[in-house]
Amino acid sequence: MCGIAGALNLPKHSQESICDSMRHRGPDDSGAFYENTSGGLLQFFHTRLSIQDLSPLAHQPMRHDEICLVFNGEIYNHLEFRKNLNFPFKTHSDTETILALFAHFGADFLKKLNDFDGMFALALYDKKTQKVYFARDRMGKKPLFCYQNADKFAFASELNTLHSLLDCTLEIDFESLKFYLQSGFFYRDGSPYKKTFSIPNASYAILDLDTNKLEIHPYFDLKSYYKKPKIKDENEALEICENLLKQSIHNRITSSDLEVGAFLSGGIDSSLIVAFCSQMIPNLRTFTVSFDNASFDESFLARLTAKRYHTKHEELRIHTNLTEDVPKILQNYGRPFFDSSAIPSYYVAKAAKAHLNVILNGDGADELFGGYRRYVGHLLCTKIAPFSAFSNVLLKFLPNPHNKQSLYTYLIRLLQMVKSYKKNLGDYYLCATTDIFLGTQHFESQMLRDFNQEIQAIFNDNLSPLSPMLLCDAHFLLLCDLLPKMDIATMANSLEGRSPFLSKSLVEFAPQLDDSLKVRKKVTKYLLRKLAQKYLDTEIVYAKKRGFEVPLESWIDGELKPLIFDTLHTPQISQEFLGKNTLESLCTKPHLYSSQKRAKMLWSLFALEVWFQNQKKIAQ
Repeated sequence: MCGIAGALNLPKHSQESICDSMRHRGPDDSGAFYENTSGGLLQFFHTRLSIQDLSPLAHQPMRHDEICLVFNGEIYNHLEFRKNLNFPFKTHSDTETILALFAHFGADFLKKLNDFDGMFALALYDKKTQKVYFARDRMGKKPLFCYQNADKFAFASELNTLHSLLDCTLEIDFESLKFYLQSGFFYRDGSPYKKTFSIPNASYAILDLDTNKLEIHPYFDLKSYYKKPKIKDENEALEICENLLKQSIHNRITSSDLEVGAFLSGGIDSSLIVAFCSQMIPNLRTFTVSFDNASFDESFLARLTAKRYHTKHEELRIHTNLTEDVPKILQNYGRPFFDSSAIPSYYVAKAAKAHLNVILNGDGADELFGGYRRYVGHLLCTKIAPFSAFSNVLLKFLPNPHNKQSLYTYLIRLLQMVKSYKKNLGDYYLCATTDIFLGTQHFESQMLRDFNQEIQAIFNDNLSPLSPMLLCDAHFLLLCDLLPKMDIATMANSLEGRSPFLSKSLVEFAPQLDDSLKVRKKVTKYLLRKLAQKYLDTEIVYAKKRGFEVPLESWIDGELKPLIFDTLHTPQISQEFLGKNTLESLCTKPHLYSSQKRAKMLWSLFALEVWFQNQKKIAQ
């Protein structure tokens, strides 16, 4: 795993100045490449976390003849592509495999991207054609941010590094920030700055250095797999799923020259990974976090699996200085980051890094196999939507909920979902997922209108009842929130995170499952629970979905209250979107809001302020 960056027609930077800004992504080695091109000075930078092929020969930027490549990620099946290639291989690294593919096929190597099983972001310069090729993996595990303004171009694995490359101050995009406050993430994994964007997942891009024109092309469409004939036989599906998951885990273990461990949250996903992984790695190291707030603490479930499979288990009790640590953790993202589970994710990654460099996680299982409780609510909504007028009446009289896990809270969320289902599918999706300011404050923007149209198109397509919600979660929640969270949490600690559930085979298999094998009555993640019955304790099989959640309400009204309230008492940017009275009301009149919703609103505003204060320091 690595950090990559580059620039075109910008002032020359030293290797140290840029590589230092992303040293945490690759502390083992660094390199730079400079070339005068038809578009101006081209610069490539790379920092390396050595995982595959630890030899110096795998140094990057990697060159062959008139080709230069910087690569971030892992291609687990890359050796398959070496067959029949006439190339003087010097390493067994996946970086050199990509270089060899381009040397052999030229730009046609882009057709091979859909066959890659892995996570990656890359930039490849071809001197002969005066073009730079970019590509990003199917689901968007590895980030690739870009800046383009006239004849100037820059790219980087992180927004903080992108700042270091530019000879100008990035201009804040208030439309993008409006979308963030409304949704809790950035549209299309974007940025809070103008003229900056992400290369889309499952896409490649070609930058013509003669014209400065950037063309972006998709190479994979997840929706097409949701349209394939459904697998309905439970025994068949169970056998395929088990074999594919075992193979995926095996590939992610054997493609590392270093020890591999696993996060263990206590849920089905990570527990299944540990169950299979422990059969392949003796004395597997596992890591979890726990909290003083017992309602959020599932470390006892993690202990059950650790004991059953005799892992070397480490449990991190979060009692550190949150007031000091939280702003630093949020600053790593380079943009406002709403998901509070970034905090425990950072801590557990830090604990794992003390022992190893590679960790497995359960990312993607919920979005592919139907793991969220709201999927049950969604299927109910499709049936009771005609009674939306009745739900409107009820919501006017029912008091705000104050217990996140209660049946009453679930009922209120369901009524809110029903209310928006017939009215606005974009609002419906946000109500079902992040649910921040929806119903309290509306931040109108063109991005929100585009988002609504995209959601509408997905729901209006010819898909099974559950598929639109799963597809939206892959396009938005997973891409724009969960994967960036884990990438930054791990990479900030120089740790590589690998996600077996996001393998090529499982990403293609899961959409073809019948809805009843994902959600059956009130049971979520049905097929994985059936698989879990063979390998896990009963308490884990039927436990509610939690993951690395945090006691956010307790934090905001407890340890973090002085920090958050002081920050919002003298806001530097929040008043651009909310009036002073609204901000004051959120802080001093908690009875006006449901406790969970109020905590989310305050946290999103706090994350916004932390980012704004940090970007002002960068700009100085």
